[in-house]
Amino acid sequence: MVMVHVERVPRRRLSETGPLALAARAFGAIPPPALVLLGVVSVQIGAAVAKQLFTLVGAAGTVTLRLVLGAVVLLAVWRPSLRLDRRTLLVVASYGLVLGAMNLTFYQAIERIPLGAAVTIEFLGPLAVAVLGSRRWVDGLWALLAAVGVLLLTRADGGLSWVGVAFALVAAVCWAGYILLATAMGSRTSDGRGLALGLVFGSLLALPFGVAEAGAALLDPVVLIAGAAVALLSSVIPYSLELEALRRIPPRVFGILMSLEPAVAALVGLIVLHEALRPAQWVAIGCVVLASVGATRSARPEV
Repeated sequence: MVMVHVERVPRRRLSETGPLALAARAFGAIPPPALVLLGVVSVQIGAAVAKQLFTLVGAAGTVTLRLVLGAVVLLAVWRPSLRLDRRTLLVVASYGLVLGAMNLTFYQAIERIPLGAAVTIEFLGPLAVAVLGSRRWVDGLWALLAAVGVLLLTRADGGLSWVGVAFALVAAVCWAGYILLATAMGSRTSDGRGLALGLVFGSLLALPFGVAEAGAALLDPVVLIAGAAVALLSSVIPYSLELEALRRIPPRVFGILMSLEPAVAALVGLIVLHEALRPAQWVAIGCVVLASVGATRSARPEV
């Protein structure tokens, strides 16, 4: 196995080195499922805030602000070394590029369809990771129920914009890749250093699209402040929580826990954005949530 050239700092030493100590201890004290759920709530509130920025800088501009400012914060906190072996660099770069693509396509989706609907469709990605990682036939039935829910969601009461649905489906593929790559990166880098470098690669992917769409508006002080809030809520906080959780639980379990995203997104969309879904669409989201609960109950305990 190719070894990582970045020095891997043991958790005990991290607890003795300064400002990162409290974060390391706090993460270690929180159960992995709670870390995932906190990340879910944070990222959906961030998405709701981001959607309100679309009128100023567009979807691509908002993604660019989110990733660039998030990268700046994490680089300042973790100060990662660039001394990586080739394989680790490939994993980190792939993680960042998939992350950037996931955010670009997801924001294009929520520009066209409600937040709850977009997240429900995007959830097919982590559900696929959960089901493909299981050998139980019953998990296939839960996946089928989720697929029925998504189909009902796209066709209920006149349906949704198919362009928005297509962007959400691409985001779903990226989300599945993100889960697998985050696991690989977590095993090859220490703490948040890989995440910081990954966001740099994601920022480089999003930057040309953001500049083309928003131009100088990206430098407006009000936009920058709002973008910083989106970066913290949608990138820095949730990705840090998720990466820590993925170090302690398998991708399949992570995917099942993340399946609560559709319900959280629908509620945040209703409360923050006043996006009232039709009754049939709530039923569709309920099918997806029920599928996730069933998959969670039928999953074997991981050793």
